[in-house]
Amino acid sequence: MPASPLPGIDVDQVRRPVFSVLGTQGVIDETAPHRHIKAQMLCVLKGSITIRTEDALWLVPSHCALWLPAGTVHSGKASGPTELCNLFIREDLAASLNETCGVLLVPPLLRELILRLDCRRPPDPRGTEREARLVPVLLDEIRAAPMAPVRLPMPHDRRLRRLATILSRNPASRRTLSEWSEQVGMSDRTLTRLFQRETGMSFARWRQQAHVAAALQRLAAGDLVMNVATDLGYESTSAFIAMFRRILGTTPARYFSTRDPGAAPAADRAGWRDRAID
Repeated sequence: MPASPLPGIDVDQVRRPVFSVLGTQGVIDETAPHRHIKAQMLCVLKGSITIRTEDALWLVPSHCALWLPAGTVHSGKASGPTELCNLFIREDLAASLNETCGVLLVPPLLRELILRLDCRRPPDPRGTEREARLVPVLLDEIRAAPMAPVRLPMPHDRRLRRLATILSRNPASRRTLSEWSEQVGMSDRTLTRLFQRETGMSFARWRQQAHVAAALQRLAAGDLVMNVATDLGYESTSAFIAMFRRILGTTPARYFSTRDPGAAPAADRAGWRDRAID
């Protein structure tokens, strides 16, 4: 399976051990599944994207990035004007980082380091040694970056996967468990048991996770909490905030005011290698 081409650059042929590629794109349909021989960190500078891997759906808002270990098959789409920066890390250097996918908050220092390593920038007249000294700092910042729990594990059962796909595209759906059970042709009890077994979380928790992921994308774009809560079907803004706090450990306002890992809530500061994101 070939690597997805970025404009004018075959990223798997670039010899630099760590580099980034800055690009802007508008509304795009989902790209074909592809992978890279390098590890990839897909950073969203503006807008939001949805990335699909073999076992999960990832909704990545602005100021966040999706970590993709080397060889991870993925596809993606953007639903509006989006500015991205793809960071690529040689596989041996990425070995000290996480071996599984994860969405990270991108603090200002990490963002600037990533942009500084744009492979299309003119060479630094002070030589490559200065750039090489930035790489260990970059790797340290990636390790320290707090996680954003926006992973939606996808079930393998064909009926449940169709259900999950519909809900991920329309998280505001107000259908009940019984209504979904009838649509997919199984009992409430069977749906509940099978969904838990295949995703590792209850159906209700999965729906809340989908709400949080959708909310993060809209809030990052500047939507009001009140409007997001209403559109997602919550009876009040306070009910939505309470759900948001249960999942993320903080309110929407505080979440978007703590881009620095040192200021993030304790629930977000745990090392991402050691923390379950579900």
